[in-house]
Amino acid sequence: MKKSKRSDVDPFIVMDVMESARIAEEKGKDIIHMEVGQPGTPAPKIAKDYITNEINKNNLGYTVSLGLPALRTKISKLYGDWYNLDLNPNRIVVTTGSSGAFILSFSALFDSGDRVGIGSPSYPSYRQILKSLSLETVDIQTKLQNRFQPLPDDITNNNLNGMLVASPANPTGSMLDKQSLENLINTANENNVSFISDEIYHGIQYENNPTSALEITDNCYVINSFSKYFSMTGWRIGWMVVPDDHVRQVERLSQNLFVCPPHASQVTALASLDANEELQSNVEVYKKNREILLEELPKAGLKKFSPPDGAFYIYVDISEYSNDSLAFCKKVLDEANVAITPGIDFDQKRGNSTIRFSYARSTKDIIEGTKRIKKFMSKNYLK
Repeated sequence: MKKSKRSDVDPFIVMDVMESARIAEEKGKDIIHMEVGQPGTPAPKIAKDYITNEINKNNLGYTVSLGLPALRTKISKLYGDWYNLDLNPNRIVVTTGSSGAFILSFSALFDSGDRVGIGSPSYPSYRQILKSLSLETVDIQTKLQNRFQPLPDDITNNNLNGMLVASPANPTGSMLDKQSLENLINTANENNVSFISDEIYHGIQYENNPTSALEITDNCYVINSFSKYFSMTGWRIGWMVVPDDHVRQVERLSQNLFVCPPHASQVTALASLDANEELQSNVEVYKKNREILLEELPKAGLKKFSPPDGAFYIYVDISEYSNDSLAFCKKVLDEANVAITPGIDFDQKRGNSTIRFSYARSTKDIIEGTKRIKKFMSKNYLK
């Protein structure tokens, strides 16, 4: 049978790295995982205990498509606690992970052939989801001096229908300050460009708090997830906030595309919103891991990076050592038993000279990983 052109998407390379690491582990190798953006911690204990009890008394059938009302209400309270916003829970749509939110937002906002801008480097699945929906990705080549974030001129100069930004961003961990985000949003609104803010790493920041687009305008889509700060990656549960007059349209799409998010995951997410102490202790681990990498990577000759403001990644320029990040990462895995992600996953034009380290695992793993990296670099490149 014929295969559609829009389904001919690129692989998600970090998942391929994960598979290579798994195969190495099957062969008995001890692999340190610094490739995947997945917390080394499980869902919060209070949440696991809660869902265990629910399984015994609840058949966990379909929920309404927009999500459990209690969960939407509790998420709205989070916006009060984090941003001092009085957010109507009716504007919140619970989704099957942030991936489901991207599918819904792109489907609700854009028509086939519309041009959607994303900054490069960026989360690779943005462009692949856009392609699968017959939308055109406009890669905006961001610069280190701008913290790898887009500028207002990138909106006006590219004839866009939509603009997607992430703060904190993957793979760089950089954040937009409030004025910069406001400038982007105002430029988008002035030019009738739909604005989407990816905020899935909110809660994981180190010096300054991130700004939500909702602090600036209601005329935007905001996407978040329980995967990162709430440590619930495999539960596949997220949410989005949309303008009042978009709720019904998104609801109809959600009903037909997903029916509803997983009920068990919604219940677990509901309880996780009460796990503040445990979740903050996780952030303290990331903070310590960040400090270790900021100190130890330069000792390994890996000095060209911008210190991350949030999330749990460091994006490193390796151009003085290699112009093939895929081969470089394979060599690190084979020789040092450390899994890291090639930059080509995030930037198709310049990613051959960059790599990403994730420091979402235990501090013990990060210490051992940096030890192995330093030994590898000393042996191969720092002679």
